[in-house]
Amino acid sequence: MEALNVSFVPSPHIPATPAKVIRRSQFLHFHFSSIPSSLVQSHDRNKSSSKILTALSSSVSTETLDPTEPALETDSQQETFDWYAQWYPIMPVCDLDKRVPHAKKVIGLDLVVWWDRNDSEWKVFDDTCPHRLAPLSEGRIDQWGRLQCVYHGWCFNGSGDCKFIPQAPPDGPPVHTFKKACVAAYPTTVQNDIVWFWPNSSPEYKDILSSKKPPYIAELDDPSYIKTMGNREFPFGYEILIENLVDPAHVPYAHFKLLPVKLDREGGAPIDITINKLDIEGFHASRFGGITNFMAPCVYKSAFSLPSKKGNEPQRRGLLLFFCVPVGPGKSRLIYTFPRNFGVWLDRIMPRWVFHLSQNRILDSDLYLLHLEERKIMEVGPTNWQKACFVPTKSDAQVVAFRRWLKTYSGGQINWGGKFSGALPPTPPKEQLMDRYRSHVVNCSSCSLAYKSLNAVEVALQVISFGSIGVVAATKQNAMSAAARTSLVLMAVLCFAASRWLAHFIYKNFHFHDYDHALL
Repeated sequence: MEALNVSFVPSPHIPATPAKVIRRSQFLHFHFSSIPSSLVQSHDRNKSSSKILTALSSSVSTETLDPTEPALETDSQQETFDWYAQWYPIMPVCDLDKRVPHAKKVIGLDLVVWWDRNDSEWKVFDDTCPHRLAPLSEGRIDQWGRLQCVYHGWCFNGSGDCKFIPQAPPDGPPVHTFKKACVAAYPTTVQNDIVWFWPNSSPEYKDILSSKKPPYIAELDDPSYIKTMGNREFPFGYEILIENLVDPAHVPYAHFKLLPVKLDREGGAPIDITINKLDIEGFHASRFGGITNFMAPCVYKSAFSLPSKKGNEPQRRGLLLFFCVPVGPGKSRLIYTFPRNFGVWLDRIMPRWVFHLSQNRILDSDLYLLHLEERKIMEVGPTNWQKACFVPTKSDAQVVAFRRWLKTYSGGQINWGGKFSGALPPTPPKEQLMDRYRSHVVNCSSCSLAYKSLNAVEVALQVISFGSIGVVAATKQNAMSAAARTSLVLMAVLCFAASRWLAHFIYKNFHFHDYDHALL
């Protein structure tokens, strides 16, 4: 379909797509899935809804899931989910610079992620120097490949052992070998091109990778699949992030006019979602003829397949993958990728930052709503979610399933290990709340490079503009022809106008873009 041009990418909130709808759009959205039939124009919906979306024959209770659904076949209700005995994704490798340490927060822990060139591995430490508690993420990697604290120069190897204290006399006691001089080093691995860590530095977990591994996604290591990644920080919590990702019904409303398929904001339709299983490991659901899976605590996966265009071609397959990271109360991180084995040419010719422009527009279009929603939930208490929220239709089945999982196995909320009081950070001005630069650009290698390059072009255009005017002003009237003078003035005007347009483009796409849904 011609309307699906390379500059547009559908929403990361959208679920897997029925084959018929995908055929309608021919190429099907290079990074994100296409729109479910129930969300397309009403006349399209009436043609194909018989098998994909049905009228509701039952509803989802506001208190619990429908007791007739297989989701009630759960394991022991006495089990408690251990938030500190899980693997957590931190960042895609493509967005980490090996030359510098990186400050990250996950599950309430302040971490420093750095590349140990001696072991050729990414390492994750507690972001605290044992000397005077300065953040190691503000330090550097020295010429011997050690992590050096910038405050007093203490140096640590890849195991967290202190190897050098500049202030200690060489003929004195080897204080750098004392246990209190070491930094807590967490078990770390790279899987599917993402750095993962285990949030417990006790020696008993040193070899945890041999007994328990992060969720493995085979398609991300399949060379026939394309898998461009992105990441984004959000000013709302992990719970709200997952709720939003598993909810297809909000798409035609919250993301109106941001998708390549015309949506019916006036109508909508029932969406038939069934929870097949719910236990301490997460839940499985069926929707739009496909299967989705929440793998606690971080991974949400939705698979889809398409018929081959030619009989001798392999079946076209794809996944929607969301890695949802709890950062702290009111803060979360999303790592997303959409591997597929068809239409791979687009990713190979377009820079990653171009796709991120559209993706960020979609992510921002409901960011403010979700931030305020979380505060209303906190007013009634997260354990009272199912009493406060009215969720009577099956379109909310996955949202209810996630809240039920959270209530059943974790008392309705994340266990932060007593590090937080439970209060959310205050709401800043909207421009600060939705600032893309801090939430994405500085954490994305592709967008960061594009931002610097575009700013350099803006400055160059201004220099050319003012330089041209200066040349005209400094040149005597009879030393330059009227045509040359006019050309220089015209070039100055055009360059200045282009610099102003580029400045607006940079601000709108790399800093802040507001949304007034009432006027769309």
